[in-house]
Amino acid sequence: MCKSSEKIREGDIGQVVEDIIDKNAKFEDDDTNPGFVMTDKKPSFEVYEKAVKEIVSLRETEKLLKSLNAYYKGYKNCRGLIGATASISWHPKNDKTYELLAYREKSRWGTERFVDDASVKDMDKRCNLTFDNYDYVNNHNRLVPNSPCPILYGVRGDSIGDLICASSMVKSEKVDSWLIFETNQATDDHLQRKMIGDIKPFESVISEGEITKNPRTIEGGHVIFTVSDSTGVVDCAAYEPTKEFRDVIRELQVDDAVEIYGGVREKPLTINLEKIKVEKIDKKMEKIENPVCPNCGKHMKSRGKNQGYKCKNCGIKSDKPVIEEKKRNLNLGFYEVPVCARRHLSKPLKRMNHKPF
Repeated sequence: MCKSSEKIREGDIGQVVEDIIDKNAKFEDDDTNPGFVMTDKKPSFEVYEKAVKEIVSLRETEKLLKSLNAYYKGYKNCRGLIGATASISWHPKNDKTYELLAYREKSRWGTERFVDDASVKDMDKRCNLTFDNYDYVNNHNRLVPNSPCPILYGVRGDSIGDLICASSMVKSEKVDSWLIFETNQATDDHLQRKMIGDIKPFESVISEGEITKNPRTIEGGHVIFTVSDSTGVVDCAAYEPTKEFRDVIRELQVDDAVEIYGGVREKPLTINLEKIKVEKIDKKMEKIENPVCPNCGKHMKSRGKNQGYKCKNCGIKSDKPVIEEKKRNLNLGFYEVPVCARRHLSKPLKRMNHKPF
C-alpha cells in the first residue's frame, strides 16, 4: 500500500473516500489497483501530458505528490495513483468532450444489463453531436460496459444538451441516477508527431512515410505492413479486433504514402493502428493480354520468360504486352478502426474538424 504520511481525522473527506473504496472496490480482481489523490495545489498540465503520451513511474508520481503536500492512498500495486494524479492535472487545453453516465439500481449490480439496441440506433441517427454509440457492421452496442460495474450505459458527445436528449431516447432497465462528466475522450490527446527513427515503445504517435513492404496477413488474422521515412523503418499492424479495417489495410501497396496514428508496441516494435490517412496512391500497371500482331490481328505467343512475344503466323516480334493502370479499391483520405475497436482517447473521424472552443 502507498500512503502519504499526512494524518487525517475521523470524518475528514479523506476518511470518507477511504471508507467508500474499502467497501466497494473489487480487490480480488487482478486488474483492480485503485488510488485517490487530494491536494489544494493543482499539478501542472505537463503531468497529464506525460501520462497519456509516455511512461510514468510510481516513484516519480509519489515524489510529485509529496512535493505538493497531497493526501493520497494507493492500493495493491498502487498504479491507480498515476491515473488519479494525471486526471487532476488535466484541463481542456486543446479539446474536450462530455460523457453522460447512467447508473444502475444497486440491486441490479452484477446482473445482465438491459439496454435496447434499437433505441440506441435511433438515438445515434438523431443526435448528431454524440459519437461512438453503435457499431452497425459488427452489431455492437458501444454504450454498454463489458464489466459488471454499477454503470448502466454511457453516452459520449460534444454537447451537454444533446447528451441529455440522447439519454431520454435510450430504452433500458430503470436508471437509478446519472451524471455528466467533462472528459478527454475522443481528443487524440495521447498522440504526438514523431519521425519514425524517434519512436519509442509505449508512446502513441502520428508518423508519415512510404510503404516499403506490402501488407501480409499473419496467424490470428492480423495484418502487418512496413513504413519508412528518412530516419527509420517500422511495422504497422491492424489486429484482428479491428475487423473490416483490415480490408482497407490489405489494399495498400509499396510506394503508397500514408500518415499513421496509433500506440507503439515494444516487441517487436510495431504501431498498433487507430486510424490511417492515405496521402498518395502509387500508380501500378498490370498486363491485360499479350500484344496483338499489327499484320494479322491475332494475339502473339510468349517466347518464354523475359524473351518477348512472336506472332505464329507472321513472325512479327514484340516485347510490349497490352498493359493498363491497375484499379485500386482505395481512395485518398482517412480510414479508422470500427467503433467496437476504438480506444477511448482516439478521436473518431466524425470529430476531426470539430472546434470545441
